[in-house]
Amino acid sequence: MDMDQNKINQLSNILKRLNAGENPQRVKKETQEFLASVGPEELAAAEQQLVEAGLAPEDLRHLCSAHMEMMGGELAAMKAKLPQGHMIHTFVIEHEIILEFLSALEALNQTVQKSAERDAVQSTLGELNGLVDNLIGAEPHHKREEDVLFPEVEARGLSGPPRIMRMEHIDLRHRKRELKDILGIAAQIDFVSFRKKLDAASKLLVLTLRDHIFKENNILYPAAIEIIPEPEVWKRMKIECDKIGYCAFTPKVG
Repeated sequence: MDMDQNKINQLSNILKRLNAGENPQRVKKETQEFLASVGPEELAAAEQQLVEAGLAPEDLRHLCSAHMEMMGGELAAMKAKLPQGHMIHTFVIEHEIILEFLSALEALNQTVQKSAERDAVQSTLGELNGLVDNLIGAEPHHKREEDVLFPEVEARGLSGPPRIMRMEHIDLRHRKRELKDILGIAAQIDFVSFRKKLDAASKLLVLTLRDHIFKENNILYPAAIEIIPEPEVWKRMKIECDKIGYCAFTPKVG
């Protein structure tokens, strides 16, 4: 969808000021007011248009941080109200683990970027491969959302957020595979070129996946809980989720 150009300009101005290091408290207030004034579809459209216009994807990082800080308390409250084993509780726990993977990815990428020699980071490259395998291994998480949660939410009249999340799943699959492919050619290209490719792919995946998790945690999941009040429906969906299966890193319940 398109977004009002004034909103695009407003977001662009906020991001420029955030990235320039302007008074954090003042910009933070304006950022939170802006985020409160737009819906998820509008925000996704604005971010996409700014990137297409030449904004570096990593320049959106402050916006993602503001998102998470702004909504952290509400997410914790929602999680606390759900019993362990509830499918939304499991989704949120899996997100927490994926966010830990992303923090580790940032740290390992920085280790590679600071190294002048490929031989000095062989163990780091091994860790990166394992980490990316874990991120690719989140596929059962996405499948449970796409095959169980999204259809139920859409059947109750909420179509926008699931549509965006499906599109982002497709994009994220591509970005994870791209990162895996870059690691696969580490020994075949010069180290400077490899570092550059790794840096760009890592930063973009971290940014887009964190933003995706934010939108699911703070927009889609609370909306689903609100529009699906029947316990028996959640029980049925949990059975369907069990049939699909879980990620290797999903904690066992009970």
